Amino acid sequence: MDISNIMQQAKVMQEKIAQIHQDLARKTITGSAGGGMVEVTVNGQGEVLAVKVEQVVIDPNEVTVLQDLIVAATNDALRRAKALSKEELGRLTGGLNLPGMSNFLNP
Repeated sequence: MDISNIMQQAKVMQEKIAQIHQDLARKTITGSAGGGMVEVTVNGQGEVLAVKVEQVVIDPNEVTVLQDLIVAATNDALRRAKALSKEELGRLTGGLNLPGMSNFLNP
């Protein structure tokens, strides 16, 4: 085994991962709850970009319902972002489950 070849391959892989990370930052994913009455948009890195709430669910007497819908929509968006990240990395790794790659959303 040629150690310099291995190091070069590792550097190329690191550069590709950095590019995927940048690409994911530009992608948006929307999660929803309450039949779409609450939507949360995140980027591919799991950062919350926007929250949209339909007027009909804004009831001062039902604050906990709205809070639960926001949490559910956020979790939905984050699950989708993580799936997108896994899919993008899977293309790079050929579907191999490499150590350290499972938490790509939290670099």
